[in-house]
Amino acid sequence: MGTGLLALEDGRIFTGLGWGAEGVQTGELVFNTSMTGYQEILTDPSYYQQIVTMTVSHVGNTGVNLEDAESERVWVSGFVVRSLSPVVSNWRETGTLDEYLKGRGVIGISDVATRALVRHIRSQGVMRAAIANGDAANDPTALIEMARNSPDMSGWNLVDDVTCTEPYNWTERSDPQWYRNHHYDPTGPLIVAYDYGIKRNILRMMTDRGLRVTVVPAHTSADDVLAMNPAGVFLSNGPGDPAAVTYAINNVKGLLGKVPIFGICLGHQIVALALDGKTEKMPFGHRGGNQPVKNLLTGVVEISSHNHGFAVRADSDVGGAEVTHVNLNDHTIEGLRHVGLGVFSVQYHPEASPGPHDSLYLFDEFVGRVKHEVVSAE
Repeated sequence: MGTGLLALEDGRIFTGLGWGAEGVQTGELVFNTSMTGYQEILTDPSYYQQIVTMTVSHVGNTGVNLEDAESERVWVSGFVVRSLSPVVSNWRETGTLDEYLKGRGVIGISDVATRALVRHIRSQGVMRAAIANGDAANDPTALIEMARNSPDMSGWNLVDDVTCTEPYNWTERSDPQWYRNHHYDPTGPLIVAYDYGIKRNILRMMTDRGLRVTVVPAHTSADDVLAMNPAGVFLSNGPGDPAAVTYAINNVKGLLGKVPIFGICLGHQIVALALDGKTEKMPFGHRGGNQPVKNLLTGVVEISSHNHGFAVRADSDVGGAEVTHVNLNDHTIEGLRHVGLGVFSVQYHPEASPGPHDSLYLFDEFVGRVKHEVVSAE
C-alpha cells in the first residue's frame, strides 16, 4: 500500500493508505451504511461520479466474484474504508477487492477515520472531493483545488453516460439460493424497461415473475416504446440530477395513462417530475440497506435499501398522485401512485442487492397490474 489522501472542497484532509489504482479522481463524497454488499455498491451505476465511504469498519473479507456485479463495470470514482481485510475467505470469491479496483482503474484508500469523515458529511452535507493514491497524495493543496473545480451534481445529467446504446432482451433469472425463483415465460407479458442506469437484479426480479423484458436506451421516445406494444413500462434507477434529464420527463408524460408504469429511485423522481412535481438535493442523501420506510396503505414498516441524493419535494403538487410511502428517519416521500394514470413508484430499491427483501412485493404488484391490463385488453 502507498500513501492515500482524501481532500474535500471545504479544505478538510483525511489521510490513509492507498490501494487499487494509482492516480487522482474527483467526485461527490457520500457514505453508505450497508453492512455487506460492497461489490454490488461498486457496480451500481447510480454511484457514477461519486466517491463512496463505507461506515462498516471492515471491508474486503469476502473478496469479489463474477455473480454479484450489478453492471458490467465499477462506476464509483473512489472507495474509502476504515480497514481493508488482509485475508479473503469465501467459497464464491475469485479475487481480492484490491485487485478488482486496480484492474478497473479505481482508487481505494483505507485506514481513514471514516467515523469522523461521516460525521463531517452529516453536519456539512455531501461535497466534492479528490481522492489520490501515490505521488499525487503528497500535494493536498492541489487536491483541494481539484475538488473545488470539479462539477457539482446539481443540474448534471449523468444518465447519458450510463445508459445502454442499443435495445436488448433480458432473460436471466436470479439464483434460487437467494430468491424464490419463478418460471421464466418466453411468452409472458412484455415489459419495456428504460435504462437510466439499471441494476441487473431489477431485471431478474421481473424475469423471475414470468415477464419478458426488453431494455431500451434512456432517449427512446414514448412513441417508439408504445409501438412495441408493451404490457407495462419500467423506469430504472440512475445517477445525477433527475430534473436535468428533461427528455426522460417528457417521454414519461407521453406514456402516462396509456400503459402501466413502475418506477424505482431515479425513475420515481422522473414520475414525480412528469406529474409536474419538483425534486430537490438532499443534505447527505440516503444510502444503505437499513432505511425504515412506512407503507401508508398498509401501515407496515419495511427495512429497505436506498441510494439517492435527490428527493421529491414534500410541498410538490404531483398531479393528484397519492403519497404511499414515507421515510421514518426524515419523513421524505418514498412512494407515489396515481390510480387514474396507472403509475406507481418508490424512491428506494425493492430489489435490494444488497439489502433486505421486505419490499419484493412491489414487483408482484407490478405483475398484477400488467396482467390485469393484458386480460382487460383481451
